[in-house]
Amino acid sequence: MSEKPIERTPAAYYNPLLIKNLLGNPIRQFPEQEIVYGDFKRQTYRDLGERVHRLASGLAGLGVKRGDTVAVMDWDSHRYLECFFAVPMMGAVLHTINIRLSPEQILYTINHAEDDVILVNTEFLPVLETIRDRIEPVKKLVLLNDTGQTPATTLDIGAEYETLLASGDPAHPFPDFSEDARATTFYTTGTTGLPKGVYFSHRQLVMHTFGTLSALAGTGQGRFNRDDVYMPITPMFHVHAWGVPYVATLLGVKQIYPGRYVPEHLLSLIQRENVTFSHCVPTILQMLLASPKVEETDLSRWKAIIGGAALPRALAKQARDRGVDIFTGYGMSETCPLLTLAHLKPHMLDWDEERQLEIRCKTGLPLPLVELRVVDEDLNDLPHDGKTPGEVVVRSPWLTQGYLKDPRNSEQLWRGGYLHTGDIGVIDEEGYLKITDRLKDVIKTGGEWISSLELEDLILKHPAVAEAAVIGIPDPKWGERPLALVVLRPARTVDETAIRDWLKDFADRGILSKWGVPERVLLVESIPKTSVGKLNKKAMREQYAQATQNG
Repeated sequence: MSEKPIERTPAAYYNPLLIKNLLGNPIRQFPEQEIVYGDFKRQTYRDLGERVHRLASGLAGLGVKRGDTVAVMDWDSHRYLECFFAVPMMGAVLHTINIRLSPEQILYTINHAEDDVILVNTEFLPVLETIRDRIEPVKKLVLLNDTGQTPATTLDIGAEYETLLASGDPAHPFPDFSEDARATTFYTTGTTGLPKGVYFSHRQLVMHTFGTLSALAGTGQGRFNRDDVYMPITPMFHVHAWGVPYVATLLGVKQIYPGRYVPEHLLSLIQRENVTFSHCVPTILQMLLASPKVEETDLSRWKAIIGGAALPRALAKQARDRGVDIFTGYGMSETCPLLTLAHLKPHMLDWDEERQLEIRCKTGLPLPLVELRVVDEDLNDLPHDGKTPGEVVVRSPWLTQGYLKDPRNSEQLWRGGYLHTGDIGVIDEEGYLKITDRLKDVIKTGGEWISSLELEDLILKHPAVAEAAVIGIPDPKWGERPLALVVLRPARTVDETAIRDWLKDFADRGILSKWGVPERVLLVESIPKTSVGKLNKKAMREQYAQATQNG
């Protein structure tokens, strides 16, 4: 027997899951709620609604139609939020350009995504000037300007953003169409080859919004509700700022968009606007806590999801000492991105701070509708004992269905019908996932697997260490050996031997395998990072492997 489809009454309205349906209620229910762009602009949700219609109307006037692609090069701003809605709501595709890529990479993503219009902040005009002769074909440009001055540029600017909106229709209609229509595209830099395009449909973004909302709902530890004030510190070009702007808008909360990420400016906004909910990568949190301004900033009401890289326990403790409700979130560009959140279960709220820290730094519990497994090479489930590692594979309604124009890598991503994250992890008896390394970053030495993340966490416990990264380098005897790169705190004079002795002590106590103590520790001024603030281990391996072989 086959399943029975529902019988649809001829007059019944079929409601597709479209991004426009996230916007109507908050505008009606919270019209006077504020949206703030740094020190530049304050507007209301009522303004947001009108400006979204005007923007779509203005873009249509430039010739944008369903299926076209509109790209954005901007800092985190109210304009970006307007694009999050207006562009996909008109049936076009929003391409959020990673402004931290090299000009050559930006050129590649513009051409690969086949952008039709580019909205560009004046600060990024020089980038487009260097590549304009190779952009295929010539694009229409819309200027985003915070200076009030006409910029000197050789580019042909077709329109200015505010002028475009002023001439737009405040009642521009948004039609229904398939919820499976592509809404967004952006590029993940990865670690090899050219950037890969990932894409998401209206349905996927709506499902991710409600999945995230249900996981964060309520009051207490790590929760996000209508009493909060939201400020992303994850770039809006990167996985829709983790999709949380859609959640914040649906809730109708006050939203703060900071522009450039300058630690003192971010802390000033947290203090001035009473920000209570954010998300960022560990390096940004580290910068905030290291800023002198943190001494005059009350962080006791601030909740922050940390993702993009492992949350070191030492950094989490620093944040907790200032009252921050810190906890981990996990996902990747290909997963829209959220898969897990490290919320404490009710019985854990009575635990002491050290035991709670252990949970807060884990990768977390899967969100509703996320099927997450740790498996061997044959996709067999491994024990949930907190010890047996395997690759993390997932299914959920909001995972990219492939890489844009890249069927070979798409099939590899989805081999066996599960999305392969490339992460190694363990699941404990309580159901919490803990990522122990990336498949490509695990250090294999003499038949032993060493977790670079575990080593980094132990090094960061040293009071003189500000940053640490561990990579595997070729070794003729053992295959690979760990190399530790360490950035010291200001005015600290610890040497390499002291760091090795610090790790030897953990090995002597059975906390670290003796094979995990590196022979080489290098004190460096800085550690290479990717465009979104993650440790760039590919660059480190290229930079240091040959240097260490040469002595």
